Amino acid sequence: MARLAQTAGLTDIQQEILSTVRDFVDKEIIPVATELEHRDEYPQQIVDGLKELGLFGLMIPEEYGGLGESLLTYALCVEEIARGWMSVSGIINTHFIVAYMLKQHGTQEQRDHFLPRMAAGDVRGAFSMSEPGLGSDVSAITSKAVKDGDEYVLNGQKMWLTNGGTSNLVAVLVRSDEGHPEGTAPHKSMTTFLVEKEPGFGEVRPGLTIPGKIDKMGYKGVDTTELIMDDLRIPADRVLGGATGRGFYQMMDGVEVGRVNVAARGCGVAQRAFELGVSYAQQRHTFGKPIAQHQAIQFKLAEMATKVEAAHAMMVNAARKKDSGERNDLEAGMAKYLASEYCKEVVEDAFRIHGGYGFSKEYEIERLYREAPMLLIGEGTAEIQKMIIGRRLLEEYKFQG
Repeated sequence: MARLAQTAGLTDIQQEILSTVRDFVDKEIIPVATELEHRDEYPQQIVDGLKELGLFGLMIPEEYGGLGESLLTYALCVEEIARGWMSVSGIINTHFIVAYMLKQHGTQEQRDHFLPRMAAGDVRGAFSMSEPGLGSDVSAITSKAVKDGDEYVLNGQKMWLTNGGTSNLVAVLVRSDEGHPEGTAPHKSMTTFLVEKEPGFGEVRPGLTIPGKIDKMGYKGVDTTELIMDDLRIPADRVLGGATGRGFYQMMDGVEVGRVNVAARGCGVAQRAFELGVSYAQQRHTFGKPIAQHQAIQFKLAEMATKVEAAHAMMVNAARKKDSGERNDLEAGMAKYLASEYCKEVVEDAFRIHGGYGFSKEYEIERLYREAPMLLIGEGTAEIQKMIIGRRLLEEYKFQG
């Protein structure tokens, strides 16, 4: 049987990278993922292995010590990693978004300072937009930066930082009214700051506190945290790109490629759920035969496989569009929306195929069932994706009266 979610037109190098990652996932992640997840334990050994493979520098240009690969290659690697354990792909994703923002928007000094160490995995990135009362309304950010000589003083509380504890570089989006007159649109008075810190919890630098891990239903292992700034002083040369007022656009560019990543995670989790479902259906017997021979189960498997294929195709299309240099917010929104919804449905069908055993922590599908919902809200909810898609469609199909 041909393996699901194959990608046509890959180079020999891309195929070799994917084969290496797939082997690593099968040997180093899948056998330990459920045990580590149940303990909510950070997968340090797995992360060290990814560092040795060079995955922290996958899309960082070769001049900075990275592999200089495409978004497509990266997304396909994320798909493989999420198939093993979605939390590990989250560790990579936040790092990648910060590296991408530096590559696209950073000053030359900022790129020279951070990217070589990020490519080596010595600097681990996290990014921070959300706040406790924010949700999807980024324009409602209240965290603020005030200029004070050659520094900025930052105050406010941020929320939902993936890698908040283990990272040592955080890209933080705050309001910065300096240079922007009263009445300026909120998205034009936001700035991204590059905040260096020590890994860990508590006060990780003067004025910056990471209180601790947020206890979650799923997506365990990876640390998700708050970030509290109390007169945090940041040098002016750590404004991303060197000028204030550009932060919203920089972050949206990062989130756009992040949505391709979330789509890839949905594809990977859905693939694993299908693998578990189709395997269990051939082992479990009822009424004198494997349940895979019952038409109802075959219908489920057919629907699951079709959804895996469709989501993968849309994710690949969105990545290739971005790699071509074209605008891809429509395709990325569609891919993220479809892949996350289909992932939830495929996981639930695999859960149903397992019957009562799917409810047991002994079976891997129980973990996937708790992980899939995060994809419905991460990097923008389904409702936000539909708003983006709808607006872009109206731009493309503008009525000519």
